[in-house]
Amino acid sequence: MKTLIEQYIKNNQFGRLIGMDFEIIDPGKVVYKLEVSEAHLATPIAVHGGCISALLDATMGVGALSLVEKDFSVVSTLEMKVSFFEAVLKNDKLVSTSKIIRKGRKIIFAEADVQNQKDQLVAKSTGTFMILDGLKLGYKK
Repeated sequence: MKTLIEQYIKNNQFGRLIGMDFEIIDPGKVVYKLEVSEAHLATPIAVHGGCISALLDATMGVGALSLVEKDFSVVSTLEMKVSFFEAVLKNDKLVSTSKIIRKGRKIIFAEADVQNQKDQLVAKSTGTFMILDGLKLGYKK
C-alpha cells in the first residue's frame, strides 16, 4: 500500500488543478512551488488572493501532515490568517515554505511565507490544524 503522503498526492485534485508542487525538506518543513499562469489571475495582471491563500494553506497543511503521517494521522485546517504584502503577477515563480511553531497532541500551529523570484515576501500566513485519524478519512494502511 502507498504511504499516507503518496495517497494524499494522488487524491489532491485541487493541488493539481492550480499547479502546485511540493517537496518535504524535513518533518514540518515543506516547500511548495507555483508558477503563475493566466488561469490564476483575478485582474488582467494580478493573481487572485484565493490562489495565494490556497498555496499557503497547502504549505502549512503538508508541513503539519509530515509530522503526523508516521502515526497514520492527517490534518485539517481549523483556522488561518493571511497577510498580503506585494502583488503577484502573471509568470511570477512562487516559493512557499512552512514552519511549525507548536505541535500538541491534537493541534498543530504553523506559519508559511511566500516569496517570488525576486526574493520579495509577497504573503505570510498562520494556521491551526487539527490532527485526525487517517483511516476515518478514507486513507488505507
